[in-house]
Amino acid sequence: METTKKVSWKQLFVLSSLIFGMFFGSGNLIFPVHLGQMAGGHWFVSALGFAISGALFPLLAILAVVVTKSDGLYDLARPVGKTYAALFLILAHLTIGPFFGTPRTAATAFEIGLKPFLAEKNWGLGMLLFSAAFFGLAYFLTIHQHKLVTYIGKYLNTIFLVLLAVIFLIAFFHPMGNLTHSATANYAQHPLTNGVLEGYNTVDAVALLALSVTFVHAVKAMGFHKNEARVTAQAGIFSVLLEVLIYFGLVLVGAMSLNRFDLSDNGGTALAQIVHYYLSDFGSVFLGVLVTLGVFTTAMGLLVSFAQDFHKLFPKVNYKTWLRITTVVSFVVANAGLDRIIQWSLPVLMLLYPLSLALILLSLTARHFDNHPFVYQLTIGFTLLPAVLDMLANAPEMIATQPAVQSVLSLYHHYLPFASLGLGWIVPTLVGFAVGFLYVKAMPLAALETNK
Repeated sequence: METTKKVSWKQLFVLSSLIFGMFFGSGNLIFPVHLGQMAGGHWFVSALGFAISGALFPLLAILAVVVTKSDGLYDLARPVGKTYAALFLILAHLTIGPFFGTPRTAATAFEIGLKPFLAEKNWGLGMLLFSAAFFGLAYFLTIHQHKLVTYIGKYLNTIFLVLLAVIFLIAFFHPMGNLTHSATANYAQHPLTNGVLEGYNTVDAVALLALSVTFVHAVKAMGFHKNEARVTAQAGIFSVLLEVLIYFGLVLVGAMSLNRFDLSDNGGTALAQIVHYYLSDFGSVFLGVLVTLGVFTTAMGLLVSFAQDFHKLFPKVNYKTWLRITTVVSFVVANAGLDRIIQWSLPVLMLLYPLSLALILLSLTARHFDNHPFVYQLTIGFTLLPAVLDMLANAPEMIATQPAVQSVLSLYHHYLPFASLGLGWIVPTLVGFAVGFLYVKAMPLAALETNK
């Protein structure tokens, strides 16, 4: 078996396309467009902020898996403790998988791609049949893990990028107007911070931690065994650079659209208006195909990563069985009131994102403190409380409006830096990491070995 294989530019392109296709979904399309409308003349600084949280953080997630040579989310979180690692894996995968992320892919594709062409009385049946075909095809294409590179990297994502390039070319050769429109109040005052927060909503850092195991498996399947970490990192960097270019393009198109349209309620409406402006009625079909391709490759990645990680955690159940479970549950949830699922999933995402970023920080710096569990445990411990408070702040109204909850949140938002912005975890996480790091460095080597 070949163990020191060099990667060609063609292989690197295919792997980069695979990574891009698996995590670039509908949210990555519509959030930047809406940001452009809100930012107006401040579009560039806002886009830079969006790129930091929407592209840099996901890249760091890939590098965290590569640096630690982890074979899944469980391995990555294991230094905190086996119980925590198992709970974190389960919660992360259920949230971005069958309880929220995966069903949303089919629902989004239906809403944009098919629903506009159906009578209202047929929406329920249409969604049922569409989601059955959507998840049936996704299951069929993901049974054999080693074919993922071919299906997504070579074909599906390439078609998606070509269609997206068509929109960019038309928009840039026939711009809607200038970029002098006023921004909304928040973006006029803090364009960079609000750009970061908007990219934060993509939750790609959480998704990339879970999906990275699939990337590594795909790299190994192509024959890269000894150097799979380096190849994965290279492909990840190329895919994220492409994503940054697309983000800036989408933000720019959104900002220019203010010359023709009012500020929309969301990026989906804005994107639909823009595509219809350039392509008339054909634009609805074009956008439907574009979005469906984008979310379908993401759905495939989420199905595979769920099955791979759960098979590792519960090895008595094989990969195909886990794949069937997540596919069926995703199909059911997609047809059982997705709005309510989204409402309840947001608090969980607000809990997971700080914990994920703390884990990324620890993974990237682990070699500097000898991977000592104390640093992991203290950092995660300091991160957990503000993450829980952010979860409560975004909980459904029946929970968030409770007097006791309101009192605690008022103190939290008033006294902790950045808490009112939803970023209250930053200072505690850095403090926990610094204290743990300095303590480990100050301890004698013999004491360290005893306490591990």
